[in-house]
Amino acid sequence: MMELLTTSFFVFSSIYGGPTASSAIASSSASVTPAPQVEEASTTPHTNAGLKDEALAYFKNTPILANIAGCESRFRQYDKRGNVLVGAVNKGDIGVMQINTYYQGKKAAELGYDLDTPEGNMAYGKYLYEKEGTKPWDSSSACWKHADDASSTADDIVAMN
Repeated sequence: MMELLTTSFFVFSSIYGGPTASSAIASSSASVTPAPQVEEASTTPHTNAGLKDEALAYFKNTPILANIAGCESRFRQYDKRGNVLVGAVNKGDIGVMQINTYYQGKKAAELGYDLDTPEGNMAYGKYLYEKEGTKPWDSSSACWKHADDASSTADDIVAMN
């Protein structure tokens, strides 16, 4: 009996068309809960807009770190394509503070710092400075060791080298 009913419904639907989704929902007496909206991943590339000001404010009490950020990355966390900036000499150095992921990546992750974000990169840079001083950035010291004013670092000091 059930097979006959199903076959009849199929033939009838094939000839006259089946119920539409809106008519099926309208005729349903049950409450329908809409599907949750899935947030799409952002396709907007990351930018460095405002990062220099953010770094200068963040490193207000440790201006040497602002000087280092200016020399190491010119206050950039991302490259032109929106990807995390990697070092020109050492591809393991990333972000605004050019943190070396080979030596520091595991510790940064253990402490909860995301080196791929400006906030995490600068925060780990500050942590690293508190533990080791300027030693991790000694290779760029010719640029930042004589800098008196962190706000001029990105434009003036880098241009001198």
